[in-house]
Amino acid sequence: MRVVEFLPRTVFRIVGILLATAIVLEVLWIARHVLTWIFIALFLALALNPAVDRLEARLKRRGVATGIVYIAALAVIVGIGFLFIPTLVSQVNDFAGKVPDYLHDLTKGRGRLGFLETKYHLVDKARKALREGGASKLFGVSGAALSLARGVVNAVLATVTIAFMTLFMLLEGRKWIESFFSMLAPAPQRRWRAVGHDIYRTVGGYVTGNLLISLIAGGLTTIVLLVVGVPYAVALGLIVAILDLIPLAGATLAAIIVGAVAFLHSIPAGIIVIVFFILYQQVENHILQPVVYGRTVQLSPLVVLISVLIGAELAGVLGALAAIPVAGSLQVVFVDWLRHRRGEQPAGAT
Repeated sequence: MRVVEFLPRTVFRIVGILLATAIVLEVLWIARHVLTWIFIALFLALALNPAVDRLEARLKRRGVATGIVYIAALAVIVGIGFLFIPTLVSQVNDFAGKVPDYLHDLTKGRGRLGFLETKYHLVDKARKALREGGASKLFGVSGAALSLARGVVNAVLATVTIAFMTLFMLLEGRKWIESFFSMLAPAPQRRWRAVGHDIYRTVGGYVTGNLLISLIAGGLTTIVLLVVGVPYAVALGLIVAILDLIPLAGATLAAIIVGAVAFLHSIPAGIIVIVFFILYQQVENHILQPVVYGRTVQLSPLVVLISVLIGAELAGVLGALAAIPVAGSLQVVFVDWLRHRRGEQPAGAT
């Protein structure tokens, strides 16, 4: 019988590693909201950085180039807000004004939502809930005002924090990277500079392309809804643009939501909207994505699907958004490892 003995130093080292890992995981869990803000800021910084680099090449000053691009991006966001927010508020008010009519039809079992009463007796169930538990049990009113106020404050804080982090990443991101490379020996430095360039090209190209395609999807959806006369076209177009950022499932979810609203408006409008989404998906998958992404993200559909599923399981929507950039970065590192193992020089190495 063989007895395996462990030195006390080895035991303490293993226990220390386990404790350190547990502490790090606990800190990450506590700071998960801040990490989400950092991810969003990084996403925005990668989208703006190509424009900053081009302008810096002309002006020769990083700070001035960053300031111009940053202010221009803010101006675009504010301009879009002035264009969309009044229309969005008007559409929400119109919807609120029609709610009593919808409720009247619902209680009488008439209209497109009448089946909720005739088949499922929704109104009777709501009245029963009101009698038994009051409005707070039916709508969850208890503490709603406090939760709403807390949510508004957190949203404002998150927006301001993300805006400043994005600015600092644009200004100092290159210095951080150069500081890391300066700690490496010349040969590893050349290798990891090439790897870093490929990762930046992959992630930056995907982020910029994804934003552009989402804007196209939201804009075209708004136009189609306006043409067929579906109400709340601007708000629905904004929903499509946001959901289209999510790989694979986002566009399908947007089509279900917008299609349902269109069918509630009229059956012909619903058919037209569904046909539009089917056609647009073909155009996006076979024309827009290859043109916009170019050669930045070279992943097979199977790898994309697996990456998105794993990312969504680990971190929800943000995980799904980050899945393709992370998979592309891992692919770059793996290709470099194979090249290094074979003794090949990276492309563009001197």
